[in-house]
Amino acid sequence: MDSTNRVGESTYWIGVEDRTSALFERLWPLPMGVAYNSYIVLGASKPALIDTVPNGEEGRFIDRVDELLNGRPLDYLVINHMEPDHSGCLAGVLERYPGVVLLGNKQTRRILDNYRLELGGFRELTDGEELSLGGTTLRFYFTPWVHWPETMMTYIVEEGILFSGDAFGAFGAHDGALFDDEYNFEKVQGEMRRYYSNIVGKYGKFVQRALAKVSGVKLNMICATHGPIWRSHVDWVVAKYDKYSRQEGDPGVVMAVASMYGSTMHVGEYIARRLAVEGVKRIALHDVSTSHASYIINDVWKYNGLVLGSVTYNTGLFPLMQGLCDELLGLGVQNKELALFGSGSWGGGALTLLKAFAEKAGISPVVEPLEMIGRPTMEVYRKCDVLAAGLAERVLAASEK
Repeated sequence: MDSTNRVGESTYWIGVEDRTSALFERLWPLPMGVAYNSYIVLGASKPALIDTVPNGEEGRFIDRVDELLNGRPLDYLVINHMEPDHSGCLAGVLERYPGVVLLGNKQTRRILDNYRLELGGFRELTDGEELSLGGTTLRFYFTPWVHWPETMMTYIVEEGILFSGDAFGAFGAHDGALFDDEYNFEKVQGEMRRYYSNIVGKYGKFVQRALAKVSGVKLNMICATHGPIWRSHVDWVVAKYDKYSRQEGDPGVVMAVASMYGSTMHVGEYIARRLAVEGVKRIALHDVSTSHASYIINDVWKYNGLVLGSVTYNTGLFPLMQGLCDELLGLGVQNKELALFGSGSWGGGALTLLKAFAEKAGISPVVEPLEMIGRPTMEVYRKCDVLAAGLAERVLAASEK
């Protein structure tokens, strides 16, 4: 057995890495690839596989399972999450190990039926149920809507290892690392937050419930289905998930600006400068035409201040700004110190729609929104000074956590 992929006393990582796909879920950029983590627990009497990997990886994946089983049958397949990037090899596993019993909940079974999979044995679990593999006990925690209705977590009681599904996951291939303390940690932090904000961010209240459910158990290690295995920063990643799911940003400002010919961006740049003069140290200024929405959303979850500025386009919002606003509404963005500005050449429109976005989101601008027609004037810049000063005061009033 390859001890370099050993996770616990009898647990091994058997995932795969993808460096060829440009987009995750055909939406989110993967400049550093992505890992799909699966695990096998070799109990003294019964082995259990925890999740699989995407379709197309069956041969390599099942060969690895065979190698670790070393002639033993596979007794159980735990399904923490039914999304196809983690259930893509189910059919192959069922064909190779026809006696395997699938473990899941009622919602798991419903989705299995929807996928038209020919099942052998399926055991419907109850929340908190335990299963002995011989010297190794699995306990199952139902954590619905983190981030699908069937999601659950599996816990090795004796070792304090939590198999968390997509929770605590991150974008990025392993690149030789496997555990968090083997990674470039600064890079991991950003890709973990980008994963959370775009994939899980909508479900903050359910994340809170999941965190509460496992708060009383000892966590020595967290094994997610994407990204690193957390062993040296377990408390850190749990605290970050608590913070992100409450949408508590650090003092700072993310600015998203839509500009066609430069004037709107000039105003955005001026506001950014004034924010810095007012003492804001963390400012991320994005052009919505060149920054993918996932990176802007990442910074929205990072900071407590948000500035949206858009040129008017066909009497409405610039399309990429409209798309960003729709994404933020869909994710349920909250708890932001918000400022807005809009522009146009002969008439407005953008600012009206940015205000409508704020109303739908339930976030009131903390300073008077600003509108300019044509090129910015000295009066516009004076209004920018007022906007930046008021926003900076609100942003810096929050204590960093």
